[in-house]
Amino acid sequence: MTATVIWKEGLAFKGESNNHWVNVDTPVDGGGSNTGMNPKQLLLVSICGCTGMDVVGILKKMKVPYTQLTIIAEAEQTHDDPKVFKYVNLIYKTDVKENDLDKLKKAIELSQTKYCGVSIMIKKHCPINYTIELI
Repeated sequence: MTATVIWKEGLAFKGESNNHWVNVDTPVDGGGSNTGMNPKQLLLVSICGCTGMDVVGILKKMKVPYTQLTIIAEAEQTHDDPKVFKYVNLIYKTDVKENDLDKLKKAIELSQTKYCGVSIMIKKHCPINYTIELI
């Protein structure tokens, strides 16, 4: 696996991996132009995407029906450099039926403890907690 970033201007970069591109920048108040997500935001998106793919795959194997799944990551970072996450809280929002809630919990647990490499790497630094909201 490889990734490349190409400097554009200011603090803006264009990131590429496997012929997929993403803009990386920082907000204006941080010295950037706000043309893309900052690296820590990308990391939160990566956590959500990784666990989301796991949960979708596991629920499919369990034959659990749903039509919506949204995962929100909230993190607080330290004030001193290097500014790192103190914790990450994940919120899984889905319309899984109440009688399938135990299966959903099992899918999330498997993702967070066995399959999601991004979460497992981040957990070595800070806790990742989660809640479920049925919609």
